[in-house]
Formats: sequence, structure tokens, C-alpha cells
Amino acid sequence: MSSVTVASLNRISCERLRTLLLTQHTQPGEEKVVVVDVPSRLNKQDPDHIGGHIKSSRHVPSGSLDYTAAELARQLKGAEKVVFHCLLSQQRGPSAALRYQMERERLFGRGSTVTAGGTKEEEGGEGREGGEEGEVKMQEVLVLDGGFAGWQAKYGNDERLTENYNKELWEAEY
Repeated sequence: MSSVTVASLNRISCERLRTLLLTQHTQPGEEKVVVVDVPSRLNKQDPDHIGGHIKSSRHVPSGSLDYTAAELARQLKGAEKVVFHCLLSQQRGPSAALRYQMERERLFGRGSTVTAGGTKEEEGGEGREGGEEGEVKMQEVLVLDGGFAGWQAKYGNDERLTENYNKELWEAEY
């Protein structure tokens, strides 16, 4: 069983994520960093998504993770970093990151993730699906500090980083 808890998940600053995303966009090829937006509802027009979102982020409602975490882990097995966030990254984002990491470790073995402090998790046996098409890379699961609220305050107007940003909506809400 994973020793990772919500409190021990690694975090990433908005500034560091910005740097990683801008670097990724200038180097074509496989996605190295994947951002997962975890809104509260299935509707892409819910209040958590309508004011904008991080460019190229995946929209994965928190209520769907119980039945989609395994497929998401398979889809993202080649990514080096997977960053989860919700509006503030205090509850849904970290809970989703934990659920995802536990599912990833169940599928590919405990050695498939980087734990708090940036170290490789002690091997818990061979991953069950490691031989499937495409290599399972070591992956760091992160939570965006400040969530989208913090992100939009810094990078909402940067069209390289944020799509469909509605400044008026954020000014009215915060």
C-alpha cells in the first residue's frame, strides 16, 4: 500500500509550472508535463471551468475519478510530471492527485512514482502492466499551489498559458 497521503504530496508553484509548460511547448514530442483540472461537476461550463483554464489541461471532474483513474494512469504513463489542481488546490485537487497516484502504483508498481522529497518510492514488486505498449516512465504527481485562483492572478491574461480567460468574472468573484 502507498505511504503517500494528501499532506505528503509534492506541490509545484505557479512559476515553476509556467516554466515547464513554456519549455514543453518549444520542444515538440511527447508531453512531459500534463495538467489535470479537477472541477466539481461534469459540465465544462461549471463555475470552476467557465472563467478559463490552463492551456492544454485535461478536464477530469472529481466525481468521475473513481471509475476513470485507471484509464487516466494508462493514458499518462509516459508523462514525467502530472499536475492536479482545482480552484484553490486545497481539497479536490490534492484528493484527486492521491487517488491517481494510488491507482498508478497499483497498475505499475510502487516504484513508478516519485514520492515527497523527490525520491523513488521503494519497489513493491513489478508493475502489472509495464510490458504494455509504450514505456512506463518514472512519474512525479504534483498539486498546483494556489490552484487556478492563484494561476489566473499571475497568468490569466497570458494566452500562451491560459485559454478562455474571463478577467471580469474573476474580478467579480475575488
